[in-house]
Amino acid sequence: MRSPIPAMTSTSTGSSPTPERRPAAVALIDGEHYPAVVANALRELGERYEFRAAVFLGGTEKIRGDDLEAEARRLYGLPVIFAAEPAAALVKAIEEHGPDVVVDVSDEPVVGYRERFRLISFALSRNVSYEGSDFRFTPPRLDRLSASPSLSIIGTAKRVGKTALSGYVARIIQEASGYGSTGAPGVVIVPMGRGGPARPEIIDGLERVLGAADLLAWSRQGRHAASDHFEDAALSRVTTVGCRRCGGGMAGQPFVSNVAAGAILANGLGARLTIFEGSGAAMPPVATDARLLVAGAHQPPEYVTGYLGTYRVLVSDAMVLTMAEEPLAERATVERILREVEELRPGMPAIPVVFRPFPVEPVEGRRVALFSTAPPVQAPRLRRHLEERHGCEVVAFSGNLSNRRALVRDLENPALHGAEMYLTEIKAAAIDVVAEAADERGLPVVFVDNLPMEVAPAQEGALAELCRWLAGVARERHESTR
Repeated sequence: MRSPIPAMTSTSTGSSPTPERRPAAVALIDGEHYPAVVANALRELGERYEFRAAVFLGGTEKIRGDDLEAEARRLYGLPVIFAAEPAAALVKAIEEHGPDVVVDVSDEPVVGYRERFRLISFALSRNVSYEGSDFRFTPPRLDRLSASPSLSIIGTAKRVGKTALSGYVARIIQEASGYGSTGAPGVVIVPMGRGGPARPEIIDGLERVLGAADLLAWSRQGRHAASDHFEDAALSRVTTVGCRRCGGGMAGQPFVSNVAAGAILANGLGARLTIFEGSGAAMPPVATDARLLVAGAHQPPEYVTGYLGTYRVLVSDAMVLTMAEEPLAERATVERILREVEELRPGMPAIPVVFRPFPVEPVEGRRVALFSTAPPVQAPRLRRHLEERHGCEVVAFSGNLSNRRALVRDLENPALHGAEMYLTEIKAAAIDVVAEAADERGLPVVFVDNLPMEVAPAQEGALAELCRWLAGVARERHESTR
């Protein structure tokens, strides 16, 4: 597998301008404005920016003559870069002139909403800010804090299976490398969640098997015991460092988080590899040696490869496309997303997968109720999988773990009276509602993991191979920066 550009692991927002100088800039211009108007605007803006070059985005309505490229410097007073594809011209300008900021003095119809977000994404992926008359986008600040090789797992939205993938990646890497066999936490996951702890905390899932009683005890202390760090520790048997975040910018920067403190805490555990897990579309605010993007095929495709989804694709080493099956996503949609990812990042691995429930304890011969965040349309497939692969009888299903009122109603469903145990994902209200109800009714609770399974055109085993490859990329890049 070919490793993409190393710029994705930059440790800051680029070369920050000092207060004493104007920021170095590249201007974006078009031919829908008269050249004299553009040249005058650049002179006025020159009081704020040190323009080094301009990128001509297109448009010829106000351009006279046939040889614009030959006349461009005279018309605009700057070196002007032309290219058939505006993003390619912008990348060339950034590489040649090293700006702090891209200044957009163009306008529609040359640059519409889609085109502008594409340009913004390419600038941010090179750690360059992008601004116009009434907006400004800055690259997320990523501080290099991890003492071990590191991998971040980011998403394009909530509920795309990011935590399930994080746990899977951690298990594969730990098993493949023999990490953790001596009791040391070979792989540590640092998740950040909307319900994470005020201070980063360590949960030992390596030496201790965490069950419903453990999570209930934490829940009764007023903690969100279904937070990602509890889920990772309980389902993946790894050590986790729980963190929190609030807010998320369009490029993934949290407004507030304690992940930096969590990274420092993780350094003291002696991990051989640290996985930083994003939250929703928010990215861990730390620089990592490699990055895996998790996107959902059930999302509108433009959310994955358009808007600032483009940015997330550009700064990642690989992508896993989840929910890649009907009725969640048509085959044509899956193919379209994979094709557009390949166009953005030629050669980047992109693997389509589906999730299937996996009880962490035997359930054969038992009548069970399943609690999930999966949509109702998935219920028949999940029931069939559990019954055929795990030998249980699913007498009731609820997909309302993230809807507490509906979940409480589901718990009064007469069908539950026939259940001998509850199977539940560790999500949302799984502990403080489902596990509490099971405890009151004297029923056991078995946690359910969501295992990713490859679908065409990916081959069986491709995802495990990708995990091992990412671990190798992280190690190589970490060594190169020491």
